[in-house]
Formats: sequence, structure tokens, C-alpha cells
Amino acid sequence: MRIVILGTAAGGGLPQWNCGCLNCEAARDGRIPSMSQSGIAISANGSDWALINASPDLRQQIACRSELRPRNLRDTPIRSVLVTNGDIDHVAGLLTLRESQSFDLFATSAIHRVLADNPMLAALDGRWVRRREIELDQDFELAPGLVARLFAVPGKVALYLEGAQVETGQMGEQTVGVELSSGGQRVFYIPGCALVPDWLKQRVSGADALLFDGTLWTDDEMIRAGLGAKTGRRMGHVPVSGPEGSMAALADVTLGRRIYVHLNNSNPLVDPASPERALAQAAGWHVGHDGMEIAP
Repeated sequence: MRIVILGTAAGGGLPQWNCGCLNCEAARDGRIPSMSQSGIAISANGSDWALINASPDLRQQIACRSELRPRNLRDTPIRSVLVTNGDIDHVAGLLTLRESQSFDLFATSAIHRVLADNPMLAALDGRWVRRREIELDQDFELAPGLVARLFAVPGKVALYLEGAQVETGQMGEQTVGVELSSGGQRVFYIPGCALVPDWLKQRVSGADALLFDGTLWTDDEMIRAGLGAKTGRRMGHVPVSGPEGSMAALADVTLGRRIYVHLNNSNPLVDPASPERALAQAAGWHVGHDGMEIAP
């Protein structure tokens, strides 16, 4: 199994186009690495690839990876795309894939309804793009030799679907984690998660790798930085630090590798020299970066 992190950032990327925070300015100046928006590519055989989530940066992400480039006229190694929720930073890149190319588009029925309700996504011609509805907790072949299973994790609907009342710990088809297995290896990809309950710890225990939601370092990070009015939990993301954060919650879980992905531009973890990065590393965590390769 090979995994390539195509994009590591949360929505907006790093730098975010309209943000002048310290991290965004440092990325513009080249003092810290830039990050494109969240997504990975995965293959069990090195030839047939699946994308998990399709960010607005997908065209450039594909161009940067020789494994994903066309091998001939209209011959792409990308066999399928799976989306884990309806967030713009995970589905907008589907429009990049509209050029009469055959692939399978996997999602839960709830997310397929969201996609179907967007008339722009009709550009994904059904003669080429097969929309596959996946039930939770059922195995399916994501790419040759690669088995996937979707499961609900605490989260919420996409921002553009929010109503007057927002449930941030909702369990259902709107936000899912992905369990991936091939050749006896087991990997979890969970880029969005609002809580780390005991059942989730038990589920991921013993995995060869866990790629997990690292959106914010502290729950009130964006408020304190003057970048927004919402906490991380209000946005559907558990913070990394603190007694109720993901780092503490997962500390006693046996894992081969643990990697934070989906980092917001406000998160000090994006700075390789930050004290927060050193704390995470001391706790056994890696911080993902664009182009990072994982071979469990």
C-alpha cells in the first residue's frame, strides 16, 4: 500500500488568499512550507490509484505527482474518487475531473444527494462517471487490491448546508472516516472529526497508520487570533491539544504511525520550528506535508 498526501491544509490552504496572519505571511515569504487543500492518493499496486477527497487544488496536485499523470492519450491511472463529506474543500475539485474521463465516484447516499443537488456537478457526465452509493460499515473495492470501509464519525453537515440549529457531534452519513486495507495492512484516514470517543479509539487501535484531523491546535485558536468567531468544535473539529484534545485522547492507542492532516492556516503546527510542533513530535505524532509518502 502506498499513500501520498496531496494536500495537507484545511479549507483555504496555506497561505489563504485573504489572510495576513503570521503563518500565511511566513508561507508567502517562503519561511515555512505552503500547503494545498486536503486530500490523499492511495494505491495497492502502484499502478491503479484512488483519490480520497477532491480539493479545489486538485489539478495542480495531480500535475505534481508523476504517478497520477496520464500515461497515454486520455489514459489516467486514477480509477476512483471517494469523498468523506460535502465540504467545499473536499468536493470542489470534482469539477477538475469533468473532461469525459471514466472513473468511479464513491460516497454515502447522503453525500451523493448533496452532489446531485449541485447543478454544476452535472458536468460529471454519467456516461463516464459512475456514482457509487456506499453503505456504512460495508467493505468495497476502492481500487484494484484495495478494500475500503466507511464508518460514521462525529461531525456536522457542510457549512453551506447548515440551518438555524447546528449539531456538531452528529453521527451519520454526512461525515465519515475511511478504513483502508491491503496485503494485511490497515490504515485509517479521518480528516474531519468532532470528538474522539472510546469506540473510535478501539476501532483504530493496532492500525499501521492513522491520518487524523489536526485542524486547530486549540479550540478557540481562531477567536484569539482575530480570524473568526467560531471554535473548532463549532466547526466540527476536535482540537489537537488540551485534556480533551485528540493528542491526549489517542495517547494510549497502539498505532504504527500517527499523522496530523487537514491543518488550518492558524495552527502553529504548520510551522516546523514551533514549540507546538515539538510537543506533537514528542508525543509520537508526525505533521503531514504536501507530497509526503507513506508506506505502512
